[in-house]
Amino acid sequence: MKSKSIGILTKPKFPEVKSTVQAVVTWLRSRNIDVLLDTTATTLLGEQGGFQKTHLASKADVLLVLGGDGTMLNAARLAGERGIPILGVNMGGLGFLTEVVLENLYPSLERVFANDFVLDERLMLKTHVHRHGETVARGVVLNDVVISKGTLARMIELKIAIQGQFVTNLRGDGLIISSPTGSTAYSLSAGGPIINPAVPSLILTPICPHTLTHRPLIVPASAEIEVILTSKDDGAMATLDGQVGVALTQGDTAEIRAFEHMTRLIRFPESSYYEVLREKLKWGDG
Repeated sequence: MKSKSIGILTKPKFPEVKSTVQAVVTWLRSRNIDVLLDTTATTLLGEQGGFQKTHLASKADVLLVLGGDGTMLNAARLAGERGIPILGVNMGGLGFLTEVVLENLYPSLERVFANDFVLDERLMLKTHVHRHGETVARGVVLNDVVISKGTLARMIELKIAIQGQFVTNLRGDGLIISSPTGSTAYSLSAGGPIINPAVPSLILTPICPHTLTHRPLIVPASAEIEVILTSKDDGAMATLDGQVGVALTQGDTAEIRAFEHMTRLIRFPESSYYEVLREKLKWGDG
């Protein structure tokens, strides 16, 4: 890949991030690769300038993410419609989305420049929140949209429709609408199934439902999901990828559907999805 420019996104709280950014920028520049840095990275390096993250994602040909899954989710939202390839380097804990560990950073970059990689396309979700017929919030997520109760102990009530057809009234702590990528995030903790990301689908996982027969529901990726907050609740929220929160009031409607663009993650052919599951979920240990 004759990459024209690499944008670097970091999360400054990781301990090795400063030395890593310094080293990788030096390495890339020595190979005449155009490096685009966000303001966080330029501050770390003591350089002037730097792009706003949205501007950086609109200019770069590849995104190099030094961080954890949260930084990857942010990168996926930034890459959005452009669908530029993202290479994640895990500097965090679990790291389902990051492809390489820090010690393999340079060999991995060599392989990217040699075109020795595959693109793993991941479905994203587009959400709109409507109030009295007006859109009050919108966003694109890679993992999930969560509609949940506030800090008070009482349950919320949600009316769920799919493709305009009424499905159920759900009482409980809330509902997770997740992509296959998000199936190993919050949805999994709430008892949802693990979906291989190659299966185009959306998952509706109830959070602590009042009726025990409410179970996770998997629907086609083409489905349009509509969730209406029917109870009068102070503090109910729609949370996008665990990072952006939108306050909901009675009668608000969240519409969720597959986004028309995919997130494209750089993968290396020898690493398998099941290997990641085994390793991250500690399957079969002992």
